[in-house]
Amino acid sequence: MNIFGDSIILRAIESDDVDVLHRWSNDPEVQQNLGGWHFPLSRASMHRWIDTFKYDGIDQRFVIEGKGTGPVGLITLTNINWKDRNAFHGVLIGEGRHRRKGFAEDAVRTIMRYAFEEMGLERLDTTIVEFNSASLKLHVDKCGWIEEGRKANAVFRKGKFWSLVILGATRHASSSHLGKAKAVRIVAKR
Repeated sequence: MNIFGDSIILRAIESDDVDVLHRWSNDPEVQQNLGGWHFPLSRASMHRWIDTFKYDGIDQRFVIEGKGTGPVGLITLTNINWKDRNAFHGVLIGEGRHRRKGFAEDAVRTIMRYAFEEMGLERLDTTIVEFNSASLKLHVDKCGWIEEGRKANAVFRKGKFWSLVILGATRHASSSHLGKAKAVRIVAKR
């Protein structure tokens, strides 16, 4: 099934996406803004990563496809906890020419609506490296996420340690930001 936003479509990752995912995973500009440790990855590694996807309800990863542009990024809901109704969220726009065009905002709002309205989740969490001001502005100013804390000296980038900003969004607190956009439209693939 595909999930439609205003200007984007969220769809399953396919083996045909290996080349673009390989490019993004090896792009230092993309990787410096993400948490975690990153190594150069081969196409074979990317194929193995895709083959590990179980679609078992715990981790959901989607390609963000701009309507008419093809793949522009990835968005995730991972560590889904069905008992406590929460998940961890991440987003990246892989191609520089597609940044600051509204794709990330539409994708985040769409995944929030999907998580809250379709999946019945109550809360989403994310962490953002403190120097990633574009992602912080997107989540806090445009999508209504709340800064809940910081993990000091949690990541090493650009020759020094940086904090990870801990953000959260709840169904109730986010409803005013989600009301600005249309409801999630889900279409089954045929």
